[in-house]
Amino acid sequence: MMVIPAIDILGGRCVRLTQGDYDQVDVYEKDPVAVARDFVQAGATRLHIVDLDAARGDMQSNRKKIRKIRKAVPCTLELGGGIRTDDDIEELMDLGIDRFVIGTTFARRPEIVEGWSAHYGNVFLAGIDARDHMVYVEGWERQTGIEDVTLARRAREVGACGIIYTNIANDGMLSGPDIEGANRIAEASQLPVIVSGGVGSIADVEQLVSRRHKNVVAVITGKAIYEDAVILSELLRAFPAPDGELLW
Repeated sequence: MMVIPAIDILGGRCVRLTQGDYDQVDVYEKDPVAVARDFVQAGATRLHIVDLDAARGDMQSNRKKIRKIRKAVPCTLELGGGIRTDDDIEELMDLGIDRFVIGTTFARRPEIVEGWSAHYGNVFLAGIDARDHMVYVEGWERQTGIEDVTLARRAREVGACGIIYTNIANDGMLSGPDIEGANRIAEASQLPVIVSGGVGSIADVEQLVSRRHKNVVAVITGKAIYEDAVILSELLRAFPAPDGELLW
């Protein structure tokens, strides 16, 4: 089980939202670049970055900050938020991003992601963000009418290398990840699944490991680290990353 710490950026600052609500924002004083360095120093080999401004349509506000993060740390970077065009992908590839989390475009026009996979390779993670099993897009502000497992099956068809699954109701609540939901997505897709949202303790990750589908391979945690509910270095020692290059 790989543990992936998260950095959510809004207005150039490191923040966490509660249940994806932009009106419920916790702002943390440390610069996102400094946070990235701290995470890598603690032992992280992969970081999950969310550009919350881009998710709502402002593509450029945080690009300089993301470039600085890339220059500051040597680890794998996966980025989500507002990736909707070839220009977005090519600009972010030039910045050195390793994995691209595609949510809104995947839900609305999966054939585009299929074309990207054929052209750019095995670098796209399907972002499936759901509440009551229904998928939400555009910074979790619009419901699509698509069931999460339906989109999970489509992810395999379009060539996604994996899925990041978030139960919006759990995000930022520190009440434990949605293990049952992640298992449903893993079974439906038969792809590697990274579960995001809800981790509040080492015990939550232990529960995930003991109850997970074999295709649930990693967990993203953010608020628990910032609120000192977990110590990242201890979490990473308890759940070391697998050896070798990851294909997801």
